[in-house]
Amino acid sequence: MPSTVIGYARTSTLDQTYGLDAQLRDLTAAGCEKIFQEQVSSVDKSRPELERALDYVREGDVFVVTKLDRLARSMADLVKLRDALQSKGVTLKVLALGIDTSTPTGKLMMNLLGSIAEFERDIMLERQREGIAKAKEDGKYKGRAPTALRQSDQVRQLKGEGKTADQIVEILGISRSSVFRILRQD
Repeated sequence: MPSTVIGYARTSTLDQTYGLDAQLRDLTAAGCEKIFQEQVSSVDKSRPELERALDYVREGDVFVVTKLDRLARSMADLVKLRDALQSKGVTLKVLALGIDTSTPTGKLMMNLLGSIAEFERDIMLERQREGIAKAKEDGKYKGRAPTALRQSDQVRQLKGEGKTADQIVEILGISRSSVFRILRQD
C-alpha cells in the first residue's frame, strides 16, 4: 500500500490567518495530500484535528508539520506524539528543522530532543523534591489533602441511604478503593 503524506497546521488564534496560510502553503509544497488544520491554543487540552490526524495515519505514512511548536506543547508532549507516530509505523517530518525520522540523522535528532526533554524533566523533579524537603523541614509543607477523604461524610450518607459502592463512585467521582477505605474507617 503506498504511503500518504499528511500535514498538520495549527495557529493559536483565529486572528492568525496569515500564519495558517503560510503553513498550508508550505505543507502543500512539501507534497501533503491531506492536511488537517485548526486554530486552537496549544495549551487547550483538546486539539480535535490533531487527534483526527493521528487516528488517520497508517503504517508507512509521513506526518509533516512546518515547525515543532505547531505540533507539540512541550518536549514531553513532542516525545509522546513521536512515540505514537512511531508505534504506528509513521515517520515525522519537521520542515523548519529539516528533521525526517525516516533517516538515521532524523532519528538521531529526535532522540536527542527526547533525551534533552527527559533530562529537563529529571532536573525539574529533583528541584521539586529538594523544595518539598526544605518546606517540610521548615514545617511549611503538609502535602496535598486527599480529595476523596474530604467527601467522607457524603460517602457515609450515601451508604446510609442504601447506595452501592458503584453508585457512590458514580455520584461522587471518586475511586472504588477510596469508597471502601472511607467505609472501613467506621
